[in-house]
Formats: sequence, C-alpha cells, structure tokens
Amino acid sequence: MKSKVEAKGLCVSYKDVEALSGLNFTLEDGKTYGLIGRNGAGKTSLLSLLAAYQKETSGHIKIDGESIFENEKAVAQVTFIHQTDYKDEYDTVNDFFEVAERYRPTFDRTYAEELVERFQLPTTKPLRKLSTGMQSAFNVTIGLASRTPITIFDEAYQGMDVPTRELFYQEVLEEQARNPRLFILSTHLVSEMEYLFDEVLMIHKGKLLVQEELDSLLQKGFSVTGSSGAVDDVVAGLHVLSEQQLGGTKSVMVYGELPKEKEVDVEQKGLEVGNVSLHDLFIQLTKEGNDHHE
Repeated sequence: MKSKVEAKGLCVSYKDVEALSGLNFTLEDGKTYGLIGRNGAGKTSLLSLLAAYQKETSGHIKIDGESIFENEKAVAQVTFIHQTDYKDEYDTVNDFFEVAERYRPTFDRTYAEELVERFQLPTTKPLRKLSTGMQSAFNVTIGLASRTPITIFDEAYQGMDVPTRELFYQEVLEEQARNPRLFILSTHLVSEMEYLFDEVLMIHKGKLLVQEELDSLLQKGFSVTGSSGAVDDVVAGLHVLSEQQLGGTKSVMVYGELPKEKEVDVEQKGLEVGNVSLHDLFIQLTKEGNDHHE
C-alpha cells in the first residue's frame, strides 16, 4: 500500500500561541524525510497531527486525500515512535510483539525477532527493567517491524550508544530498499543522520522554512575562504549567513547560487569555495536575524 501525505494552509494554535502557521507540503511514498528544527519550532505538533493525537486548528493535513483525526483507516497506516516512559510496564518484549501481531496486520514477527538479536534485547525481562538505550532499541524495533506505510521516528535513539544508533540507521536504509515506505526522521543529530535523508523539511518558529531534496539543498550553501578584502568583494550582494575571521583570512557561508560572473572573480582572487554540511546550514538558517529568505 502506498501513502501520500498532503498539508495545505496547516495551522495549529494552543490558546493564543500559534505552533504551526500556514504549512504547505507533500510527502511521498518511498522517501525518507529528515524533519529538523530547533526546540519549540513545531516539529512535535506536526508529528502529533500525523499520528492523529490532535486535530489541526485550520487548513488540513491528509493521508491519501482523507483527514487523519478520528479516521481509523488513515491512523492504521501510521506508526509513530517516540521516547516512551516504561517505568510502570511489566510486560516483556515478547508480550508487546504478540499485541503488535494482533493489531498491526503489517507487523512482521520474524523481522522483529531478527532485530532483537541484532540489538541484543532481552525478551523475557519486563520493559521497566531495561536501560533507556535498550528501551529505545525496542521502540525502533516495533517501528521497523510494523512496516506501516508511514513510519515516524521522533528522536527515537535516546540512550543508544553510537554502534546501536549506526545499526538503527543501517536498518532504515535497508528497510527502505526492501519495503519502500514513507519514513519521517525527526532529529537533533543532523550531522550524524543526514545521509539517510532523501528530502529535508526544516521548520522554524512554526513555519516551513525549507522543503527540498538533500542534494539540491546542500548545493545551495557554500563557503568562500581567502583574504578578507577579496572575500568581501565576491560575496557583496549575496545572501551571507555567517562569517568568521582569523587575522587577514575570512571564511563566509553563503546561501543561494554563486553567480557565473563571480566564478571568474573567485579564481582570479585565489579564493577557495567549499561545501557546507546540512548541520551548518540548519544552524545558520534558523538563527536569529535569518528569518527571511527564499
């Protein structure tokens, strides 16, 4: 089953605070989306709409043309994995697998058991007795093995050590190849996870700042480094995000295209043009004073 998510004019307000404001986007099956934004940007509000935890205030968000809130058919297509408090949970991993098998027709028990081996999860201990990292590994196991058309991981790696996180990332890549679906990964570990993303959604202060394929987004950011005066000449009139100076050398981060006529300048002045990471772009695009740009 393929799924498509569409939002038009999507707004969410809590009392007099607008958490999301006028979002328009389309998400397609078979792609992995990175959802990034600073704390309080509105990521959790957006994900909770997709998981039908709440209803939009205005505009709409739909799965395959149908509203999500209180719609069992739409909700059945979504698995939403987030940090869960298991301190009162006496059920074991195996108990949860049995429930998942009963209620999730797409849940693959064999695959879940393979993941248990990989993550070295104890299956007969109550969940409350597992470490935070083990609980996170259990959560992502449920998310991956549920194989629902829309699978959301919201900061799902808390407490996991680096090798376990790497294992999780590898599984996301392999699952997308084996059983294509719509993955959404909401994360603060941007530099660690960017290679997983086909597309990036960047949310800032409740608005959608960027929705773009990762490769073309990264091509929109570049750095220019060299002698201070020469760098200033070349970047004059461009959208400068940040600059650093060390003695007579300056490095400037720019957002947008490098105009053809400036390429000659760069060469003549012996300047160095470099790539920018998604992490750096994200930090600069969402810092105070950089609210307005295309």
